[in-house]
Amino acid sequence: MDNVINLSFRVNGTELPADHNHRLLAAICKLLPQIHKLDKIAINTITGIPNKQGKITLTHKSRLLLRLPVEAIAQVYPLVNQTLDIGGCKILLGDAELQTLKPVDILKARLVTIKGYTEPETFLGAAHRQLQELSINANVGIPANEKGEPKRLTLKIRHEEKQHIIVGFSVIVSDLSPEDSIKLQIHGLGGKRRLGCGIFCPNISVYQSNRGNFSAESEKITS
Repeated sequence: MDNVINLSFRVNGTELPADHNHRLLAAICKLLPQIHKLDKIAINTITGIPNKQGKITLTHKSRLLLRLPVEAIAQVYPLVNQTLDIGGCKILLGDAELQTLKPVDILKARLVTIKGYTEPETFLGAAHRQLQELSINANVGIPANEKGEPKRLTLKIRHEEKQHIIVGFSVIVSDLSPEDSIKLQIHGLGGKRRLGCGIFCPNISVYQSNRGNFSAESEKITS
C-alpha cells in the first residue's frame, strides 16, 4: 500500500466559519502554490465546537489535519508558524505532529460526496459499490442527526460572485479488517478530498439501510 501519513498542525485562534473548507484550501494555496500539483493530498475540516450561528469555536484540541504521502511532507511542513486568513478569521498554525494511520474496525467521515447521489438510499448503494471496487468488505451507514434522520450536509464553494453547493452525507464504515481500515483511510470515498470530503478517521450513531427502511443505531466508538 501507499506510504500515507497524517500531518496534524496545532491551530491557535478564536473561531472559524463552520463551512470553511474552500477558503481553507485557498489560504493554504496562497502560501504554498505547490499544493495544486501534489497528488493524493487530503485537507480535513478544522475541528472546533459549533456555535449554531455559522461559526465554530476553536479549542486547545483544534487541529488542521493533512493526509498525504510521506514524500510530500517537506512541501507542506513550511505551514508551521504561518498565519492563515480564512473568511476574515485569522489562525496561527503551530507545531506539526506526524501520525501513522491506525487500523481500527470503525471509521467515519464527516462528509462524503458522490456526484449524482443526493438521497440516502441511492447514496449508500453508491458508497457500497465504491467499497467493493477497493475490495473492502465492510458495512456502510449514515450517522443519524439529532432528529434521528440521515445526516445530510452541504459544502459551499464560492468562486468570485458565484456559489456552488455540494450535497453529501456523513458516513461510517464498520467491521473493517486491519488491512481494509488502512486502505479506506488511504483512498477514502467519493470526491473533493482537498475540501475535506471522504476523509475517514477513527468514530457515533449509525443510520443504516434495512430492506429499504432506515433505522437509527447508536454505538460508542473508541479510537
